[in-house]
Amino acid sequence: MMKYLLPLLLIFTFFFGSAQEKQSCFKEGEWFKFRIHYGLINAGYATMEVKKETLDEVPVYHVVGYGRTTGLSRLFFRVEDNYESYFDQSKLIPYKFVRKIDEGGHTKDKEIFFDHDARQAVVKDYKHDTEGKFDIQSGVQDMISAFYYLRANYKVDELRVGDELALNMFFDEETFPFKLKYLGKETIRTKFGKIRALKFRPIVQAGRVFKEKESVTLWVSNDDNKVPLRIKASLAVGSLKADLDAFKGLKHSFKVIVN
Repeated sequence: MMKYLLPLLLIFTFFFGSAQEKQSCFKEGEWFKFRIHYGLINAGYATMEVKKETLDEVPVYHVVGYGRTTGLSRLFFRVEDNYESYFDQSKLIPYKFVRKIDEGGHTKDKEIFFDHDARQAVVKDYKHDTEGKFDIQSGVQDMISAFYYLRANYKVDELRVGDELALNMFFDEETFPFKLKYLGKETIRTKFGKIRALKFRPIVQAGRVFKEKESVTLWVSNDDNKVPLRIKASLAVGSLKADLDAFKGLKHSFKVIVN
């Protein structure tokens, strides 16, 4: 249901941009709000914001993602999800990741601390009062920092239809591969008008949540911001859609096609 959309938005929001200049597509203060529908039901919303902070005397970007159900959806299934990532402003590697969620009474309260020199991740589970250490690979990312890193190191203009990008992400207590396939360009209608977009399809694991491994589609604006405009997902039960509803703090002007 709606609970699956926030992680997807976190994954895709800051993925693509020009490699000509690091952080060329975003800046401190960038904020997005997405309206989420489950089938025909207005299920809730998700927001994301970029901040600059200091963590253990290291300058970091602090990205906060928050999602919740609203209205009638909240009466039947209460969701409040909070995801946060703290990653180096220059190296774009994660130091801390936060996952605090309540999905219909199913709760998690975890923090992951990355030690890249020792190649270890420490996972603290505050709900169960446990702590574990796990080996990580060089350059591993969390589910948010991964896409800032790729955004700064890959050129969308050089992609051809069918090309795939891949990396390793550490989430919960394991590392897993992630791939994204480029599908081409498309103009879509939004509440802001017609927008030229780039279309992608993430390769996800089929089974418990998604119908099949290619059941999610993403559109981002084909401009210097690479704003996430829309996500569609076919779930094991029903379908989910998220549309950009509001934004502020963009680094570049937002381009709308004038008819």
